[in-house]
Formats: sequence, structure tokens, C-alpha cells
Amino acid sequence: MKTTITSRISPLVAPLLAALLLTACSSIPELKAPALDMPSAFKESSEPLQAADGTRWKVAQPAEGQARGEWWLAFNDADLTALIREATDANANLAVAAARVKQARALAGISQADRAPQVGAGMGAQRSRNSGVSRGLADDASVAPGNVYQARLTASYELDLFGRVAANVSAANADAAASEATYKSVLLALQADVAQTYFKLRETDAELATLARTVDLRTQSVKVNQSRYDNGDIGEFDLARARTELSTVRAEAIGLQRQRVQFEHALAVLLGKPAAMFSAGVNPLVESALLPSIPAGLPSTLLERRPDITAAQRAMIAANARIGVAKTAMYPSLSLTGGLGTESGSGGNLFNWSARSWVLGALLSMPIIDGGRNKANIARSEAVLEESVASYRQNVLVAFAEVEDNLAGLRILAGQTEQIDAAVVSARRSADLAQKLYNAGRSSYLDLLDAQRNLAAVERNAVQLRGERAVTTVALIRSLGGGWQ
Repeated sequence: MKTTITSRISPLVAPLLAALLLTACSSIPELKAPALDMPSAFKESSEPLQAADGTRWKVAQPAEGQARGEWWLAFNDADLTALIREATDANANLAVAAARVKQARALAGISQADRAPQVGAGMGAQRSRNSGVSRGLADDASVAPGNVYQARLTASYELDLFGRVAANVSAANADAAASEATYKSVLLALQADVAQTYFKLRETDAELATLARTVDLRTQSVKVNQSRYDNGDIGEFDLARARTELSTVRAEAIGLQRQRVQFEHALAVLLGKPAAMFSAGVNPLVESALLPSIPAGLPSTLLERRPDITAAQRAMIAANARIGVAKTAMYPSLSLTGGLGTESGSGGNLFNWSARSWVLGALLSMPIIDGGRNKANIARSEAVLEESVASYRQNVLVAFAEVEDNLAGLRILAGQTEQIDAAVVSARRSADLAQKLYNAGRSSYLDLLDAQRNLAAVERNAVQLRGERAVTTVALIRSLGGGWQ
């Protein structure tokens, strides 16, 4: 009878299984690249920036793995190089990002494991006593307890008929790639933050040096005015004015020291050190400091190396793959199970051939009524994709804007620096003449003071512009994804 039933069912099941196997395919929908209307050239660039194939715009191809080199070496600063390498080894935020990469890779490995059969083994012993009724005996029948020893090997496997496992693996791999790109983004941000904080610290040192010269000048002025007051050449007004100016400049220098300490502490955090255990030596940013020259006509394809853009694109791919995962929940799933082992009432007979047992099974299941759960899950997955597409578009727009900002910043700062350098020369000449005229008694102390104030302000402005150019240069390198080679 058993053979007859099997022979009747097989002709019905076989075509169904064949059809399911033939329909097995990828459930991931085709990902259409978001439309981006971007210019072929940066507004602040002197040459048109086009894609390698001459088109105005092309879909970004992730190139975060492309060699960038150690871009900070272009500044030719050994101290900066040492600080960046130290931060790369010890920064806490970078360690967090690295741990997240490991997590994402592990999750990708977990999803990949679903492609392979799951095999397990087990052994056990059990002692039990059943009631007489369960054996068809009287209620008060005496039933002796019995022992059961088992040894079993089990296996299970899900046939990926509609690509659920494949879609899940694709999503997990894209998540891992996005996590790796995010790590590189954190690394690039860390390197840029170290460089910018370092140059701000050096700018502050240069400002303090300028104020120190002003303090020396004001101190000398007080001495001269005290001597002239003692001799009756000037009134007390000029002496009081000189003392006021000296105290004012000293107070300004003390306030700038507070700013320097804050930059030093920020640098310590970036290096992964307690603020109390780090001290940066005085190193003014001098006029001869060489800044790398950013070439004109940079190709827009450099933005493809930006790790944040790559992370956004990988997130978009993962979201698209999860639409496929959500869709497969509406289709049938087929699982195969099997077991092979032995079972005996005594441990000595456990591995006898007569104690063998086995089981084979197949389960075909699919949802019939779920209250709209699966459709809602598909809608949610599609909305997540829409969000990731919008985020990708925003990242690309921000990337272009950042490059434009920094190109414009360097252009404007170069013009400002040219003018301020000329102003420094003139202010120094004016202060020198004012000092000579005052010493000769041909001008008032207020005229001298005004010339000296003007010189101090112009020199400090020149130092600030020097620092801004260094910081903006780093910002441009960062916005280009870590260099321009």
C-alpha cells in the first residue's frame, strides 16, 4: 500500500518541484542610478572638469580603494607626519570604526553560511517511565522505567528557490563594504583634523610671537616715556597712555594662551592621549612655510574616491537587495532535512546495526493570510531605498559644494595675502618713521601709537591669513578624497 501511494504522489510532486527549480532566480530588482544634473566643471576651476570619457557627468564608480598616498607629506613637515601616524595608531573613534567593520564582515559571513547545508551531531541518554494507560494497560498496571540511548547526525538545507538567501548575502556584503568605506571616511577625517588642528596651533604660536614683539615695543615705550616724564619733557597723559597700551597687549596675549591650550588639548584627544599627558612645543607658522600647490583643472572623477560617497552608494545597494529579501517572503520556501543515527535501550547496543534509525523530510511552505504584513514590509524596504538614493544624491551635491568652497577660499585667501603682505611692508615703514619723528619731537605720542597699533594689527592679520591658507588647503585635500594624484 505504501508503495502505491508513493507512486501516485510522485508524478504530482515532481512537476511542481521542477517548476520551482526553473523559476529560481534573483529576487533583487535592478538598481537604477539616480539622475544627477551636475556641471562639467567646477566654477572655481580655471579648466573644465570632465569625466574620463568626455561626458559632462557620469555615475560615480567607487574608487575609495585607489591609492591616495600620504597626502600630508606634501606639506614637508616632519612633526605633522609624526602626529598623523600616531593618531592613526591610537585614535579611539578610528578604533570604533574598525570594530564596526569587523562586525559587518562577521554578519556577512553569517548570511553566507545560509548557502551551505547545516550539519550537526549529538549524543544523549534518557530514563523515563510511562503510565499504564499510555500503553493500553489498566490504571494500576505496573510499568517499569526504561532507558533510551541515542546518537544522531542531522542535516538541513534550504533550497534558495527565489533568491532569498542570495539577496540577503548581497545586502550583507554591501553593508560590509559600506562599513569599510565609513572607516576610510573616519580615517580621512581624522588625518585632516590632526593637520588642521596642528596648523591652528602653529598659527596661534605665530600670533603669540607677534604679540610678544608688540609687548617688547610697548615696554620700551613705557621706559622712554617714563624717562621723558621724569625730565619734564612730556605730561602724565602720555605716560598713562603708554602703560595702558602695555597692559592691554599683555591681556590680549594671555587670552591667546587660553586658545592655544584648547588647540593643544584637542590635538591630544585626536592622538588618543589624556590632555594632561600631552604637550606641543612652540612652533610658529612662519612666512617661509611651504604649502602644496593644488593644480588647476582637477578631474571631477577624484570625487569618486571620497569614502563617504562610496558608503552612501553601498548603502543604496544594500537597501535595494533587501527589497528582494522582502519579496521572497511572499513565495514558497522548500527546506530539506535528514537525520541518521542509532537508538537503543542499552548503552552496549547503541552502535549495533540493528539500532540504526534515519529520517528524511521536505517541507514546502508559503504564507496564505498574513494580514498584509509582507506587502507592508516590501513597502518599507522600498521607502528605505528611496531614502538611501536621496542620501546618495545629497552626498554628491555636498561633495561638489565643498570642493567649490575650498577652491574659492584658496583663491580669495591668495588675493588677501598678496595685499596684506604689501600692507605689512608699508606699516613697518610707517611705524619706523613715526618712531623717528616722535624721538625728534616732531610728532605726538598719539601719532606714534597709532602707527604701532596699525603695524601690530596688520602683522597679526597676515599671520591669521597664513594659518587660514594652511587649514583651507587641508580642507580641499579632504574634500577631494585625500589628495589629487
